[in-house]
Parts: sequence; C-alpha cells; structure tokens
Amino acid sequence: MSSTQLNIVIMAAGKGTRMKSALPKVLHKLAGRSLLQHVLGMSERLGQARRIVITGHGAEQVETAVAAPGLSFVRQMPQLGTGHAVQQAVPALDDAAPVTLILNGDVPLIRAETAQALVEACAGGSKLALMTIELADPTGYGRIVRDAEGGVQAIVEHKDASPEQRQIREGYTGMMAAPTAALKRWLSQLTNDNAQGEYYLTDIVAMAVAEGLPVTGTLAPSETEVLGVNSPLQLSDLERRFQRQQAETLMEQQGLRLADPARFDLRGQLTVGPDVEIDVGCVFEGQVSLGEGVRIGAYCVIRNATIAAGARIHEFTHIDGEKPGGAKVGAGALIGPFARLRPGAELGDEVHIGNFVEVKNSTLAKGAKANHLAYLGDATVGERVNYGAGSITANYDGANKHRTVIGADVHVGSNCVLVAPVEIGAGATVGGGSTITKPVGAGELAVARGKQVAISGWARPVKKPK
Repeated sequence: MSSTQLNIVIMAAGKGTRMKSALPKVLHKLAGRSLLQHVLGMSERLGQARRIVITGHGAEQVETAVAAPGLSFVRQMPQLGTGHAVQQAVPALDDAAPVTLILNGDVPLIRAETAQALVEACAGGSKLALMTIELADPTGYGRIVRDAEGGVQAIVEHKDASPEQRQIREGYTGMMAAPTAALKRWLSQLTNDNAQGEYYLTDIVAMAVAEGLPVTGTLAPSETEVLGVNSPLQLSDLERRFQRQQAETLMEQQGLRLADPARFDLRGQLTVGPDVEIDVGCVFEGQVSLGEGVRIGAYCVIRNATIAAGARIHEFTHIDGEKPGGAKVGAGALIGPFARLRPGAELGDEVHIGNFVEVKNSTLAKGAKANHLAYLGDATVGERVNYGAGSITANYDGANKHRTVIGADVHVGSNCVLVAPVEIGAGATVGGGSTITKPVGAGELAVARGKQVAISGWARPVKKPK
C-alpha cells in the first residue's frame, strides 16, 4: 500500500478518569506494552500510510513514549469530543489518500486483518464503513440505527439514545474508514447540539446518509478485538483474554504443553520446539526461545533468553537477558530452583546451576556445576568445574568490575572468595574457606586461610545476673 492510499488517525487524547491514575490511559500496559503501542504496532502491518496520533491529556508524556519515524502528532486541547479530536487531525491528512482509517488508542487488540477489511469496505472512498459489534449488553456503545432495508442511517450515542434505541444490540466500536475528502467536509459541519455539549464524530453518519453516500456496517469478528479500556477492571479482563489467546495459539500451532493456560503470561515473543512443557505461573518477556523437550517449572520469569534442547528450568528461577539473546542456556542444562541468571549469563551444555546461585556476565563451559548458594560475576568458567557452596567472585573494587578466569576441571571448595582479577589454572583445587588474591597454577592446591588453633581450658563468658 503506497503512502498516498491511506491515512491512519489514532485517537489517544483522553484522560481515562476511571483508571484513577496519573498515567495517561493509553500508556497503561497490556502484556508488557502500552495500549497505544499495540495499536501502532498493528497499524504498521497495514503497509505504508500516513499515521497521525491525536494526543491531549499528558500529551508530552504520550508523544515521548511512542515517538517513531514517520509518526505525526496533533493535540486536542481541550477535549471536546471525538469529532473535535478528529478535526485537529485535518491539517495533517494526506489529501491524496482516498481513505482515512480512524482507530482508538485504547482499543489494543484489533487485528491488522480486521482493520484491513474495514479499509476495503470503504471501497476506495465510495462508502463510509463502520466497524460494529453485536453485544448482549451494549451499554456505553453508540447504537447502530438501520432502515427497513438494513442500511445504516445513524449512530446514536448511548447518553442520547431513547429507551427504544437502547434496546438495539448492535453497537459502534469507535472505528471507521471514511472517504478523506468527504470526512473533511463533514467535520467542518459538526455542531455540539447534544446532551454533553460535545462534537460527536458519529454525527457524520447522518451527513453521509443525507448526501446519499452508502454507509455500511462491518461486524467485527470477535468482541475481544474491539473492547476498549476505561478502568483497571476492564484492563485486567482484556489482559486475561489476550493471554488466553496467546496460550491457545502456541498450543495449537507449536504444540506447547501448558499445565494451565489460565496461568500463563507472555509479554513478548515465545518460540518453542517440540515437546516443551511449562508449569503454572510462568512469565515470559522479550524474545524467548525454548528448544525441544525443555521443561519450565512453576513460577519462573524468563526474559530475552535462548534455552537449548533438553534443559530443565526448575521452580522460581529468574532468567533476565536484558536484551534479545542476552542469556543462553545450553542443551541438557539444569537450572534452579530459586536460581538467578542475570544479563550476560551464557551456560554451556549440561551445566548445573542450583538453588540460590546467581550468575552475571559469566560463561560456564560444558559440565560446569555451581549447585548451592554461590555467586559468579564477570567470570569465565571452564569445563567440568565444581564450584562450591557459599563461594563468590569478588568482581567489584568499588569503581570497576574485574574478571575471574577458572580453568577446566578446577575444584573450588565451599565458602571461598576469588578476588578478581585472578586466574585459577586447569585442574587446580582451592581449599574450602580460602580467599584467593593471587593466580593459582594448573594442578596446584591453594589454601589461603588462617591456621586453626584449638585452645584448651577456655571458658565461655557467662551472662551476669541483673
């Protein structure tokens, strides 16, 4: 679609009073992205178009949050209704584009296929196309009023509807595709002669009918696609609907096995191989890839990670890659429970990271193990290393980070401190309780602790009576 075929106008000026929040409504998040980002992301899939966002409440905050090349902003100050909002966009419209698509920034789950169908229903600007939905309870929606032949005659806002009109179940979703030239003409004729004293965009329907321009109502494929967010309750309902959709898609298309799709959260992209199993309460953020046969235990949080085939991530493990590809877990690795992999953690095949072990900006080669209560930061760990419980790399001197290098087949005893920068040669052993500040050669035994002294006849102090 060329840049002269479509204008896209996204209304994002409302305050969202019912959200009871200082944050502009369209910046509240659903599945890790703001409501407005969902709409903008969808609009990009409609091809090359002029995209215009109407801001108002918190305009600077909204514009800063979503600014992108090719995206224009206009402001509605004050907010005097939907028609008044679109009036502000008129100077920014491309007159060469025959169709203008109008979307809502707080209706985040509209699909590109649905929006494209609405554009096509406009028939190149020869019709006014409305996206409608039939609801059991259309309270709050403008009602679609049709004539005896089924043609759309008007949209009546809920607040202005008569008792008879409120019985109509077909409601207007707030989205339409309009002929650009006619839209500009109609907007200039709007008045605020209604109960709220606002300029309603929906009044253009009656104008189109008066001119003899066909008005068509296109039913949305699903209620979820056209639901807006006006309160925390509605936001949470839409979150669960969306997460259920994602879970079902992964199960049907990629064969993912979820213990409970109702307790699954995806806030990004998840790719899974065959026979992947995920227990309850897990959260996936950013870009996550799970190889064949991976098992994820309950209540794990995994962000921007690649986990190879056969790995086991046990309960309550937190993997944070910070950016895509930022954390890597090799084939057959065993991680957790209660483990933490921070940015830059790269674990080779069959690595074991046990309970309450933290790894940051470190690589562990095949078969290395750190099974209990340990810290590895800014370290390079060789194959088959056994890293003892309670041991740490002291990698920070108060100003700079330093690296620790541990060769293959090294054994580090419990409660050791490796003060970086330091290198432990292949096959070396570090005795438990040692503080290592100097290099240890290959095959050497290093013990750096005070000599044990036993004092006979020593009496423990006794607490004096008050």
